[in-house]
Amino acid sequence: MDTDKNKLEKFDVAVIGGGAAGMMAAIWAAQDGARVVLVEKNKTLGKKLLMTGNGRCNLTHAHDSVREFVEKIGKNGKFLFSSLSTFGPDETMDWFGKLDRKTRIEPDGRVFPVSDKAQDVLHTLGRTLTRSGVKIMFEETVLGFKIKDKKVEYVETASGKIHATNFILATGGKSYPATGSTGDGYRWMENIGHTVNLPAPALAPVKMAEAWVKNLQGITLPNVGLSLVQNDHKANIGRGEMIFTHFGVSGPAIINASRVIGEYLQKGAVFLEIDLLPEMNLSTLEEKLKKDFGSHQNKDLKNYLAEMFPQKLAKEIAELIGLGAAKKINSISKPERISLARLIKGVRTSVSSLLGFNSAMVTSGGVSLKEVDPKTMRSKLFSNLFFAGEILDLDGPTGGYNLQIAWTTGRTAGVNARGEKKKT
Repeated sequence: MDTDKNKLEKFDVAVIGGGAAGMMAAIWAAQDGARVVLVEKNKTLGKKLLMTGNGRCNLTHAHDSVREFVEKIGKNGKFLFSSLSTFGPDETMDWFGKLDRKTRIEPDGRVFPVSDKAQDVLHTLGRTLTRSGVKIMFEETVLGFKIKDKKVEYVETASGKIHATNFILATGGKSYPATGSTGDGYRWMENIGHTVNLPAPALAPVKMAEAWVKNLQGITLPNVGLSLVQNDHKANIGRGEMIFTHFGVSGPAIINASRVIGEYLQKGAVFLEIDLLPEMNLSTLEEKLKKDFGSHQNKDLKNYLAEMFPQKLAKEIAELIGLGAAKKINSISKPERISLARLIKGVRTSVSSLLGFNSAMVTSGGVSLKEVDPKTMRSKLFSNLFFAGEILDLDGPTGGYNLQIAWTTGRTAGVNARGEKKKT
């Protein structure tokens, strides 16, 4: 960057961070001829975007009303009511469609580009940035924000100062740090007086303590029920597909429950209970076992269980109940049969931890929403500072919700940061 030139050049809007939220913010800020600069630490834009949806780019989630979408986000979801009402999933799909990036809605509500390629989405955003006249500064290391009279005076970089009328911070969280999300924005905001709620991994796999869990590596269960137990209190936290891994458990049901699991871990030891047959209540299962055991007199327990579960899991269940895999079911007593039913309805395991930011899809925590105007994404502390994306204390489940947060907050910040220019 030419230091002398940039000392003289002043932009209408400077966007810090070239991820999904930053690109969207820059595009909308650049309407009507506004002078916009997008500052990115990497050599390219959207590195994390390329990873979404396993490279297919899960753009958003359809079918949800604004209220339903907000409820999926959780306790902080109400912050998005205003912005989602203006630019929600329908508007996002329409916007990309007008940019010749058609989308497809899958039966579960997830939305992907028709091409199934995240690279194509990134290309669309890059092309739109260029057409909008956004100046992009690559490999630019931001050092911090200079504050004067309750406003951002400039952003200091390793090679100079960036002056602008308004600034948008969209540096993301701490998940997948190899993409550049290393939490820099949190530090800058704390240094100037913003409150940053403790960042933690979210949408992350879970590490378990028991060795038998790891013995089942590679086994997928398409439908399990999940509960957490802490201090004799039990709470249901979800249902869906779960995968056993070399460290513990993963899969959609676990990933979506990980934020709650992380919150419980902060309070102390926690157990995960896995209901292996959530579609069947305990009394029905007990009756089934009673009937089946009466008609399979000479069958080994592990072979009977293998009719319901993968063979390795069947063996582990038999061992966990203390009956032995080779025990004949005609020798199992009524109390043992009842204990087996209860185990199947609630296999208890000890949670060690969530896997860290290297494995987490998003970050929980961030800039406190109490210090941000939900209608504009403007800081309540500094009149010319705006926020977009994962830097905020907002995160949702898998399925396109987090990218929609990026599009929505990015669009809102961009529109409002261009000031008195026409907000279309």
